[in-house]
Amino acid sequence: MITPSSSPHANHRPTPQARGRELAAQGRRLWSELGSVKCAAAELSARHPDVPSLQAHRYSAGLSQDQAAARYNEVTGNQTSLGGTTINAWETWACSRGQGSPPSMPALLVLCAAYGRGPLGIADEQISPTELIAEAYERLSIEDQLALKQFKVDKQTAIPVAPLEIDAAPVRTINSAGPPEQVGSEFTLTVPTVEHGNPDICVLSLPNPQPGQLLDLTWDTFGYGVERLSQQIKNLGKRLDADICFGINEAGLAMATFLASSRFSRCPIGYLRCNKIRDGIELDANSFYPGTEEASSIVVCDFEVKHADVIGYITRQLRNRYPNAELYFAVFGAMTKDQNLEVSSFNDLTGAKIMRAAHFEAIFIAATMSPPGIEPPLELR
Repeated sequence: MITPSSSPHANHRPTPQARGRELAAQGRRLWSELGSVKCAAAELSARHPDVPSLQAHRYSAGLSQDQAAARYNEVTGNQTSLGGTTINAWETWACSRGQGSPPSMPALLVLCAAYGRGPLGIADEQISPTELIAEAYERLSIEDQLALKQFKVDKQTAIPVAPLEIDAAPVRTINSAGPPEQVGSEFTLTVPTVEHGNPDICVLSLPNPQPGQLLDLTWDTFGYGVERLSQQIKNLGKRLDADICFGINEAGLAMATFLASSRFSRCPIGYLRCNKIRDGIELDANSFYPGTEEASSIVVCDFEVKHADVIGYITRQLRNRYPNAELYFAVFGAMTKDQNLEVSSFNDLTGAKIMRAAHFEAIFIAATMSPPGIEPPLELR
């Protein structure tokens, strides 16, 4: 008889301390590869869904809890005496309900500056507080939730970091180059979302210098938009664990592939190939539906939404095949009703009624576009 203490698996379970050291090592390696605490934290959370973003950022900054507390105190000019137990309480709160204690909004801002210094302590990466507590947003106090909705990271609002007397080159950040040339202004749009979720998403506009012609997107613009969708999903207000990520046609499949890898722990990917027929569309027999015992959450990716009710037809087919699933919708481009791309309301999109009728749990939109629309790189269909 094998007792619990003599079980062959008992001695192979890593202790919390050992797992913490391994995750910290992974975080440092990712930072070394990506050159960004934010990107390393996102990848670490994607690989380990049980690790909250707050903890992933600390690991990616190469800090233990005691070191994170010391860095926190440095940022405040040593006017605070925070200890590692407080960092532990905040991360425990981020991991599960009913345990630990949430950080205050001022504390989050200090953590953004502390972790933004990176493992070497010399970087100046701008980290948003919404990125730190992405999965636990809805468990903050209503006052802090409202404060986060109004907060934007920029040179004026970021916590100043005390200069360090170290002569070293700045750490490379992936997003330092700014948006591609094709991207116009960016604005906040309120969209349908989950209960107690964050309805405000940051959307970019795609002005067309040649009205009446399709706007051919570059790979830079396409990647920038997919990254925007990834950030919107991350800041939904809860952790979205997709069981399947479907792509509609080839452009949607490319989007689904990136999002499944970056945001959904490499979940199964489905493919919906649409064929035009006289009265609308039909799904090709070569479409692919991943088999699961029960799909509870499905993300559907499409390149654009115009007037046609393609997504309505798609959702009906998916609900027939996965009757108990919650459906989420991520679309790259949404057409506006007039030439003003900075719409003030979701209803100003031509596909608003169609998307509402599909009864999605939440909707994510990367960009707005004007007629006749946009064309993906390499004319992916």
